[in-house]
Amino acid sequence: MSADLGSSFRSFFDAAGQFFENLADISWGAMVLALACLLGMYLARARAWQNVLQAAYPREKVPYQGILGAYLAGAGINAVIPARVGDATKIFLTRGQIKRSTYPAITSSFFVQSVFDTSAGLLVFAYALTQGLLPRPPELPNLPAFDISFWAGNPQLLLFTITVLAIGALVLFAIVARRAEEFWQRVKQGVVILTEPRRFLREVVSWQALGWLFRFAAFWFFLEAFAIGGSFQNVMLVMSVQAISTMLPFTPGGAGAQQALLVATLEGPSRAAVLSFSVGTQIAMAAWSAVLGFAALLLIFRTTNWRGLIHSAESEMREEEAKGDRARPEGAVS
Repeated sequence: MSADLGSSFRSFFDAAGQFFENLADISWGAMVLALACLLGMYLARARAWQNVLQAAYPREKVPYQGILGAYLAGAGINAVIPARVGDATKIFLTRGQIKRSTYPAITSSFFVQSVFDTSAGLLVFAYALTQGLLPRPPELPNLPAFDISFWAGNPQLLLFTITVLAIGALVLFAIVARRAEEFWQRVKQGVVILTEPRRFLREVVSWQALGWLFRFAAFWFFLEAFAIGGSFQNVMLVMSVQAISTMLPFTPGGAGAQQALLVATLEGPSRAAVLSFSVGTQIAMAAWSAVLGFAALLLIFRTTNWRGLIHSAESEMREEEAKGDRARPEGAVS
């Protein structure tokens, strides 16, 4: 197992080497367009989230600039630090933008956007699968990526792991469901826009769809920048591979898994070109997200102390939870 896991990291670092060796061959015009589309995606998704929060707090002002800043800051920190630490910072910064807002309502608002994202992601994956763009199941255990070969070679363990995670989520839900009624009123407040289907389609789905179009265009230009060739099928393949490689990963961001899948599926370009594109795109997206995030912290929130923000977010959330525990009547079940 350790040897296979090591091969995943070696695959990633091999790809990184190919990227830096071929820097001179990158089309920087296409790269700039790709990064501009990535920014467009963030702008659209932040607008969708603002509309979700405005529906939750109709009597309060929900400033787009503040929500955008929180969104970019969270994405930037997530690009640097694993375990979705940026999400806590995003919630913390957003709460400061909306008077009388609560952490449960802001946190539950994430679910609204996941409705469309999950549906769109499944459609992309289904297209790639039905068009034969992805490796066949018998070929998966032979791919030089531990994340993929391990799960493909142990389907029963994969099913067991998914089942355990699902049961764990249900148990957590059952435990939380027994908490104070006020808590659940706040949770429902964050998803209230789902009770108005037309408004949800107009103010959330439309902006999320625009965000996905920007994401599609970004990958198109990334493919052009690395001379792979932008095409509908190539973009759908890359988006599918991204989703697969980050499912139950053993390595950060599925390091090695994306490279192995793309080398096995992208037809036409050389292995070196595919490796350069794969890791180059990951590096460019992470670096650009970090730049935008820290620019938002500086220009909108007037700070660069991201460590302090993370600490403040975690501390305040713990204090909020402690207050909720103290506010419950004596003898209430937690």
